[in-house]
Amino acid sequence: MSPTHPTPDDQTVIDATRIWLEKAVIGLNLCPFAKAVYVKNQIRYVVSHARHTDQFLEELDQELEHLANIDPEVTDTTLLIHPTLFPEFGVFNDFLELAEAAPQALGLDEALQVASFHPDFQFADTQPDDMSNYTNRAPYPTLHLIRQASIDRAVESFPDPAAIFERNIEVVNELGPEGWKGLGIPYGEREG
Repeated sequence: MSPTHPTPDDQTVIDATRIWLEKAVIGLNLCPFAKAVYVKNQIRYVVSHARHTDQFLEELDQELEHLANIDPEVTDTTLLIHPTLFPEFGVFNDFLELAEAAPQALGLDEALQVASFHPDFQFADTQPDDMSNYTNRAPYPTLHLIRQASIDRAVESFPDPAAIFERNIEVVNELGPEGWKGLGIPYGEREG
């Protein structure tokens, strides 16, 4: 988001994230495990206002500890969203090494993992407009804090996680750019 655009309020950020979850993640079945926690209202949405990456890392630590200490029936997963700190994917991608190391630094690496989403997400060796990138594109830069126990249960149901990824690429390729735009996922001031 450029400095000329106002910072969206928290509810706008959460609403856009929910629409993305409903229409892309659940609607296209990009994550076969998302629907259950969504319908049970077990997703925690946290909008960060950190002014720099160190402060954002502190918030990440707090959210990881919160998730580790709360009953999974109350909160199974957390989405930590920052609408303005990482406008460029390259900067966000560089930051991910620190974010992904946070559970281990807290002694929580056996319990929690961090996954990432960004409006301009780009896998290595792809072009920016490659549809495969859309499997990890969210309205705002987002860290998904996931319980290892949830991943383990999911893997029992889907023993070949690579098949999910391959299927997701097929789905977004079939959908194409116009189909993705037709989902109506709000991307703030940017094109989605």
